[in-house]
Amino acid sequence: MSRRDLIFEIGVEEIPSAPLYDAIAQFGTLAEKRLQELRLPYEAVRTYGAPRRLVLYIVGLAEQQEAQDLRVKGPSVKVAFDAEGLPTKAVEGFARGQGVAVEDLVRETESSGEYVFALKHIAAAPALEVLPDMLAQLAADLTWPKSQRWGSGEARFIRPVRWLLALFGSDVVPVPFAGLIAGRTTYGHRFLSAGAIEVSGAMDYYRAAQDGRFVFDHEERARLVDEGVARAAAAAGGSAVMPDKTRAEVINLVEWPTVAVGAFDPDFLSVPREILETAMESHQRYFPLEGPDGGLLPAFVVTHNGDPARTDAIVAGHERVIRARLSDAAFFYREDLKVPMEDWVERLETIVFQKELGTLSSKVERIEALVTALAGIAGADAGETAQALRAAHLCKTDLVSHAVVEFPSLQGVMGRYYALAAGEDASVADAIVEHYRPRFAGDAVPGSVPGMLVSAADKLDTMCGIFGIGQAPTGSGDPYALRRGAIGILSMVLDGGLRLQLTESIAAALAGYETILPNLSKDEVGEAVASFLKGRLENMLRDRGHAYDIVAAVLDLASDDPGDTLARCEALTAFRTTQAGADLLVAFKRASNLADASRGAAPDPAIMGDEERALYEALLVIEAEFAELVRVGLYGQALGALAGLRAPVDTFFERVLVMDPDEAVRDNRLRLLNRVVALFDTFAALSQLAG
Repeated sequence: MSRRDLIFEIGVEEIPSAPLYDAIAQFGTLAEKRLQELRLPYEAVRTYGAPRRLVLYIVGLAEQQEAQDLRVKGPSVKVAFDAEGLPTKAVEGFARGQGVAVEDLVRETESSGEYVFALKHIAAAPALEVLPDMLAQLAADLTWPKSQRWGSGEARFIRPVRWLLALFGSDVVPVPFAGLIAGRTTYGHRFLSAGAIEVSGAMDYYRAAQDGRFVFDHEERARLVDEGVARAAAAAGGSAVMPDKTRAEVINLVEWPTVAVGAFDPDFLSVPREILETAMESHQRYFPLEGPDGGLLPAFVVTHNGDPARTDAIVAGHERVIRARLSDAAFFYREDLKVPMEDWVERLETIVFQKELGTLSSKVERIEALVTALAGIAGADAGETAQALRAAHLCKTDLVSHAVVEFPSLQGVMGRYYALAAGEDASVADAIVEHYRPRFAGDAVPGSVPGMLVSAADKLDTMCGIFGIGQAPTGSGDPYALRRGAIGILSMVLDGGLRLQLTESIAAALAGYETILPNLSKDEVGEAVASFLKGRLENMLRDRGHAYDIVAAVLDLASDDPGDTLARCEALTAFRTTQAGADLLVAFKRASNLADASRGAAPDPAIMGDEERALYEALLVIEAEFAELVRVGLYGQALGALAGLRAPVDTFFERVLVMDPDEAVRDNRLRLLNRVVALFDTFAALSQLAG
């Protein structure tokens, strides 16, 4: 079968970076699915994107569809024909729907009876006949976060579509979309190209891109940007700071990247580097430069889309822009330093945290009270508690500073600088910035106990308040990022070593809402918050490699202390694969098969025979050993002690008829087994373990 390459380009006004990446991925997925549906064989589907174009390139596309023979099952013969053998409406409708005559249907017998079938042959159509509608539908099926209409047309796209190019080999594919018909003309770089470029065939598109000074392959642009930035930075005596988000955006802002270095006044380096970096990266999409010592240099790397011959003039323009940006930033920072932080604490009364939950000032008061409670639960010492309380008092103050109003992403960061400038202890300043952590999955937890206490108090206060007003997260929405907050709290417990009891911590948080939410049902909301946290804990434990049944068994018994829950899961996961683990489960299952909890777990030694007494005495020894090992947190050894019950349990069942005809003897033996099972169940609900 003959094959050719296909090129389809959608030319548009500049597309924002993030939606462009998503559209590139969508384009390929949609194309592969549609080609399969149309029975058009191909070798490879490639998709590309640049600010002014989306490109679909199909390598080795067949020149015609594959033919298809279909066998479609219809109604049973009993339903298809009446007693006189005449076709019913059911079979007539089936035949009509399949585009065949009733007399052309065939009968075939299956295990469930005799049915009629339509046998159809779908002939192969030339690819050029089906491609126009297929490509038009692909363009229409792309989804965008926001789309628009333009002119008098009805088509919707993220930006106005200005041209379409579609070539199958050297043949034009007349794709109709957005009021345009595709041809063989593309358009080059907005400033570096003469304009329209005729493309003779699909493979000629690469030549056209070079002539038109545009790099349509986003991965190739990424390579050019990375290499250009590295060279420019090295030439300037430093290395570039390239956050992933800024790098990804820059790659999709340019079609013909040119990299250069600009400079700014070294006096600006007296401003916190985070302000300078934010101004350069987030506002201007520049890459700051670091010197060999890790400090910022008074320079930046810019990737521009203009004429390389005019780079000096372009860089001079960027230097004027960044000078103004940094001047504003320096002014804001220096003005903020003139204001006592206590003045900002008072101004928090003017900012609403949530309309039903009061102001930021009242939130800070709740955080302070909750920090005291959590410090007691976690066993923090007096110094850590005092530092956490001071940090809680100041943790939101920078939200009213000039710098954070201008650069919102620096909340907490600037609070730390202002606290240090005001003479606060370094641990207090660090806790101010740490209380926003972890900010996302994989982010570091606060590195200090005060930081963790303030962070947990802030997140738990928000969670309890939002649940209290009936706005818990749903499957489709979590506007207050409570899932992220829950994971943050649990991460501090599991990874940071913060010891919290969930029930007690939640109750302390809800106590802060007694005045603001006088009708709050603390028991009901507390149970909902606890369930929410335990749901996140279950997911986190399973993500860490613990089997679903082990997690379920431990959570059923020990979910109020997440740190203890993790330790039990780790011990049980490791122990399960050993021979001792097998012994433990055998002993438990043999005892639990006959145990009857309704009879209690207090056997009477006075009516025991020698066989019962042997198990009872072994149980007493192991109970004491197990309790001490659990008390000191040696869970692996504690499980080993439980496994030691297998031999006495096996001997018991070999020599004793549990269901003795004597009711008193039978009940006593069942109570003994209940006591064995109860001991196992103090570690985890082992009945939930599979196998």
